[in-house]
Formats: sequence, C-alpha cells, structure tokens
Amino acid sequence: MRDFLRASDFTAHDIERMFSLATSLKVPVQQHQPLDLLHGRSAAMIFQKPSLRTRATFDIGIYQLGGHAIYLGPTEISLGQRESVYDVAKNLERWVDIIIARVYSQSDIEELAEAAKPPVINALSNDEHPCQSMADLFTLYEHGIRNKDMRLAFVGDGNNVCASLMINAVTLGADVRVASPKGYAPPQKSIEIAEKLAAENGGSLRIMEDPKEAVKGANAVYTDTWASMHTESESEKRKHIFRPYQVNTELLKNAEAGAKVMHCLPAHRGEELTDEVMDGPNSVVFDQAENRLHIQKAIILECLGLAESAVARLKYTYAAAGE
Repeated sequence: MRDFLRASDFTAHDIERMFSLATSLKVPVQQHQPLDLLHGRSAAMIFQKPSLRTRATFDIGIYQLGGHAIYLGPTEISLGQRESVYDVAKNLERWVDIIIARVYSQSDIEELAEAAKPPVINALSNDEHPCQSMADLFTLYEHGIRNKDMRLAFVGDGNNVCASLMINAVTLGADVRVASPKGYAPPQKSIEIAEKLAAENGGSLRIMEDPKEAVKGANAVYTDTWASMHTESESEKRKHIFRPYQVNTELLKNAEAGAKVMHCLPAHRGEELTDEVMDGPNSVVFDQAENRLHIQKAIILECLGLAESAVARLKYTYAAAGE
C-alpha cells in the first residue's frame, strides 16, 4: 500500500499504468456492471473545504467499486482543533481501509499519512491538487495528446493545481510553459521539483510572464480561477492584475489550431476564460470533470495495492463477455 500526497509521488510508469487502468474501469460504468473490487472496504473522506467534483467523484467511485465511503465534514471533524491530527488518524486507522483528505494545510495531509496505517490520498491542499492533475492529463491522454507530444501552457495563477499539473506533466516528458503575473508564479519549491523531474524524464519547464509566448504552439491551454479558496479576499485586486491572462479567442490564436482548452472548475466565466472558449468545440473542461471519477478509482486501487488484481479481474470480465 502507498500514500498519494504530492504529484511527485508517482513515476511516469505509475501514471501510464493508472491511465490504462482508468480506461478499463470506464467500461463497466458505461455498461452498468457492478465491480466488487472494494467489497467490504471502507473509506473516510475528511473535508475541510467545500467541494462538488471531489466529493461526488470519490463517493460515487468508491460505491461503483463496491466499497463504502463516509463523509466527515468540518462539523464532524475540526481537524487539529477539536482533536489533534494524530488522534484523528489513530482512530480512523481502526475503522477504515483508506483516508481521503481535502484540507488547507499540506502538513495536515502529511501528518495524517505519518500517523495512520491505511493509505492517505491528498484530495486537495493549499500546496497541491494531485488528483486533479491526474484527471487533466488522463483527459489529454484520451484525446491523443501524450508524453513528449504534449505542449501544455498554463495561463494564470501559479496555484496548487498549477504546481501538481506541471510536476505530473514533465514526469511524462511534456513541454510545459507557465505564464503568470509577476509575483504569482508557482512556488520555487514546486518549480525545483518539476525541473528535476523534467531533466530525468526528458520534459521541459519554462516559467514566464507573457501569456502569448506561453501559448505559442501549445496543443493544450489550461487556466484556473484567479483567486483560489485561500486567496478569495484578494479577488478584486486579482481581477485587475490577471485581466491580460484571460483565455479567449484572441489568445488562442497563438496556440496550435485545435488546441484543447482546459479548466479544473469551478470557472468564473468572463474572467479567466470566456463563454465562447469554455463552451467551444475544443473545450475538454467537462471531460476533465468526468475523468475525476475514473482516475481516482485507479488511484484508490493503486494506493491499496489492488491495481494488479483489478486488471486481472477486468480482463476476466471482458473475456467472459466476449469483448
């Protein structure tokens, strides 16, 4: 068993294996076939932050795999306040098989993982959002944009999503460009991790301020909200600073024709991207949202050490069905 705390926890081989597994896991869902891969297993879902996609996809995904998830929101657990992170971990390890946590502090995720015997999955922290980046790259994988063929431009705030995305992408050998206003680039620590992984895997990373330069020749253009959940008090200030970074038709003229447009949602339409772009033919925004469900099932199975048995079970199921 293993934890998934940061994007750098998975190698290129890990990522590609989970993409293959996620692809296979889609078939039973589409055919409404039950899968008892998590029969008798349970998950604790600790949520300090509000969520649509993360909560729905983890809860539904665990159900589709035959397991049971229990939601522990801010009113049930005031992590580190009503009860220490350590004590929460030591309680949960007696009851559940895996812990999924959406929190503010990365240190809380890491303390949970250190104290608890079951695997811990980072469902978002202020530092990273690795499950989101896995869904994003799986979406590009499905659209034929893979590994060294990927030229990915991230335009906007160098936030937790950006950090995980650039780390996972360069691990696959992609060419990644990040354009942010001065003072809003990804954290230096994340840049250093990505640069190291790029050198090891044949990828590349460029950090810049010019969005047109970042998008030039890109076959995927990604943006996110200008004010994340922990920076919402700066919303009005950021609208002025980030206005030149809006992903719109004019900016996309610099990208490769047909470049995929990406956003992790929720989107502020008319701010970081326009309706015309988000609802346009090259948008894969809702594909990304759907794929949270499938890739997170693969991540759960990987972290529980059940990925290989899942592959064998799926092959047997398909063979029995004559597929």
